[in-house]
Amino acid sequence: MARKFREASELLHDLLDRHEAGIVNVRAYPDHDGFRDIGEADRFDRELSRAVATGSVGPVNGTGRQRDRIVRVDLIDPQMLYRYLGRSPAPHKANAAAELVFDCLELNADIEATAYGAIAAWSRNRRWSGLVPGDAQGLRKAVLLAQAILDRKHRGLDYRTFSRRIAGGSKELESLEPAVLRILAGASLLPDAADGRSALSELGLDRFGPPLLLAGNLLVDGFPVPISLPYIGLPAREVTRVRFTTAPRYILSIENQTSFNRQVMEVDPERTGLVLYTGGFPSLDIQRAIAHLATSFPEVPIFHWSDIDPEGAMIFRTVERAAGRPVIPHLMEAALADLKGESLGQASGLRTADFTGSAMLGLARYFESPEANWLEQEELDPQLPLVPQADGVSLF
Repeated sequence: MARKFREASELLHDLLDRHEAGIVNVRAYPDHDGFRDIGEADRFDRELSRAVATGSVGPVNGTGRQRDRIVRVDLIDPQMLYRYLGRSPAPHKANAAAELVFDCLELNADIEATAYGAIAAWSRNRRWSGLVPGDAQGLRKAVLLAQAILDRKHRGLDYRTFSRRIAGGSKELESLEPAVLRILAGASLLPDAADGRSALSELGLDRFGPPLLLAGNLLVDGFPVPISLPYIGLPAREVTRVRFTTAPRYILSIENQTSFNRQVMEVDPERTGLVLYTGGFPSLDIQRAIAHLATSFPEVPIFHWSDIDPEGAMIFRTVERAAGRPVIPHLMEAALADLKGESLGQASGLRTADFTGSAMLGLARYFESPEANWLEQEELDPQLPLVPQADGVSLF
C-alpha cells in the first residue's frame, strides 16, 4: 500500500529518499482523508505549491469529483528539489563521510574494501549493518576494531578492555558488533561459528563470563560437596577439578538462572543428575566445559532448557555443537509456546540450514511462521528430564 502524507515536507523528502534508493518513476500521495482540519489541508497545499513552482515536482489531479484535487505528486527534477529543500544528495554525504572514516588510516585492503560497502549503501540512503547513513564516527571505530583484531591487538584482553583501548569506550564494540563482524567476514577473518558472538569468542574476545554453576553428587579436588549445598560455582576453566561420586543419570544445561535455581532446589533432591547453568549464551569457556562433561560421560544423555524463542534455539544449537553429540530439548516445544506464550511479532531471523541434523530443527521451522509464539522458560515449573532407557521406558 502506498504511503500517504499530511506534511508536504515529509512527502518531498520521501520522494528524494526513494530516488536515492534507485526507484524509477518516484511518486507520493497526499493524505486528504487524514487531514485533521481545513487549516492543515491549506498549509499542505501552500507548501506543495511552492515546490511545484520550482519545477522540481509535478502535481497530478484526480478525475471526476476529484478533478480539482491533487491525488499524486511526481518527482520531476531531483537536483532542483535538493536545492529547494536545502538537502545534500546522499552520494555527496556518503563521500564526505568516507573522507572522515578513512583519513590517515593504514588498513588491510580487504577490510577497507568491505568497509566501503557502507559508503555504497549510504550513497543510496540505506543503513549498513546497523549504521545509519553518514555515521562516519561509528564506521571509523568499526574499521579500527576490525583492523586491531587482524593485528592481534585483542590478544590477552577481555571484550570491554579491548573496546575501550581501541574505540575509546568499553561498550563501543557491543554497539558496533554487527558492523565489525561484517567487516571481518568480508575480509575472510571470521571463524565459522553459529553466530557472531561465538565467532568473536573463538577469536579470543570473550567478556568476563559468569562462573560455571554445577549441581550434582560432586567432588572438588577429591573432597565431596555436601548434598545440603544446592550447587557450587567455579571458573569454567576449572571444570577438570570436578569429579563425581557416581556417574550422573543425565546432564541438563539451563540458560536462565532463576530456572536453574528452581531446578536444583525443587527437583531431584538426591542429585542423581548433573545440572549446569550456561550463563545465558554460553561463553567459550562454558562451551569447553560442556564438551569436557560430554566426553567424560559419553553414555549419559544431555538435555538443554532455554526460552522457547529464536535466541533460545540458537543457545540450544550452541550447546549441541559444544557437546559434539545429540542434545535433547527439555521443556522446549512449540506446543508449550502455543499454549502459554505470546506472539513473536516478527521474523525470527533464524536460518533453518543452521539446524540441519539438530533436535531444534522443528522449532526453528516453527519460528518461520507468522503465527509463532515465544515463551520465557521462567513461566514453566521445573521438571525432571525424561531420560530414555534401552528398553524405551523413561527413567523419570
